[in-house]
Amino acid sequence: MAWLEPRLLRNFVLLYGSALFSGLAWGMVLPTIPVLSGSFDISMGAAAQTVTAWAAGRFCGTPVSGIMLDRVGPRLMMVGGAAVTGVAALGAFLSPVFAGLLLALFVIGAADAVWAMGREVTGIDLTAQNQRGRVMSGFHGVHHSGVTLGPLVGGFLTVSAGFRTVFIASAVVSALATLCGLAVDKPAVRGAAPRTPVRAVSGGLGLRHLAGRLIALYREVEPSLRPTYAVLVAATIASLMFRLTLQSMLPLYAGAHLGFTPVEVGALFSISGLVVFFMIVPAGFVLDKVGRKWATVPSTLIPAVIFLAIPLSSTFLQLAALLSVLGIANGLSLGCLATSTYDVAPQHVRGRLQAMRRTIADLAGLGAPLAGGMLADAFYPGVPFLALTPILWVATVLLAFVAKETLER
Repeated sequence: MAWLEPRLLRNFVLLYGSALFSGLAWGMVLPTIPVLSGSFDISMGAAAQTVTAWAAGRFCGTPVSGIMLDRVGPRLMMVGGAAVTGVAALGAFLSPVFAGLLLALFVIGAADAVWAMGREVTGIDLTAQNQRGRVMSGFHGVHHSGVTLGPLVGGFLTVSAGFRTVFIASAVVSALATLCGLAVDKPAVRGAAPRTPVRAVSGGLGLRHLAGRLIALYREVEPSLRPTYAVLVAATIASLMFRLTLQSMLPLYAGAHLGFTPVEVGALFSISGLVVFFMIVPAGFVLDKVGRKWATVPSTLIPAVIFLAIPLSSTFLQLAALLSVLGIANGLSLGCLATSTYDVAPQHVRGRLQAMRRTIADLAGLGAPLAGGMLADAFYPGVPFLALTPILWVATVLLAFVAKETLER
């Protein structure tokens, strides 16, 4: 980050710290999934719905984040999102029933969506277009490193002190993130672009009116770039389904099916996270110097191949090798879809177009853990990985042959 002035560098350290804490807060929860089954006397598939609850919260929080960006600015979003996450984590710690835990995770997902949009737009506003890839790679890389380091911490806490201590730790790191948001210099955080009304749509209230609003927003994109935006939405759906399936099914496959301990399950996520961390700089270079598609296509193709191999693996070393390769794919994907969308979206509607892309993806991605849980109960936890591969292959083809390269030379 040598291209940043000292004052901006300080603010980016705080922003990246917030992203790391966000990843840790959620990642620590993942190794508790197999334990929840016995603690609340529920099936493995039901325990995996903790990820569904979090994803449902993200789905509801994403459109809210787009509106908040236009009205209150990114700094308040960072502070408020982190603070609400901490309070909800305490609620999960105190909940005596599984339904209360799911409700808390729903709130955490919604708050995390607001939190993520706030820090992301702050970084975009502080940099030029040809530096955007490195900034977004840093955000997503640090966050993903937190998500994959979190399971190792959460696994140790679950084994040594019980799964409820994980939510105390999640509340603590959320409090630290709140302090990071408060410490960001106010003059350095630029507000969102002035709000420009999207062309009015008639039709009253209801789904028809909502569809009309979304179509009107889509038409704000330059006509030649509209197919690219549509492909980016489809690729985001595939990417989210891939991540949610991995987060919800790998603990069940490795823990419940193969008999790995929570520490070993957490170590698998952390191995992948370590690879992702070392990919932050190369991924940013690829996005800014080579091209956006050189990151988007491989990052979708590699999981399509690896998901075929996971159900064939039965040892820790085999899964560790596969997760390492997935780490390369996740590293290349660091912010590539978000960066490409910022390239395509006009300045006056960038927040709403990002929110629409993510909301549509969240809506479609909600079914991944649910379907995965049903398949795991009906067959075994390796089947959901096989079921997702066709979707990843379709997204790969669309990115390669339909989407345009959006990097301005």
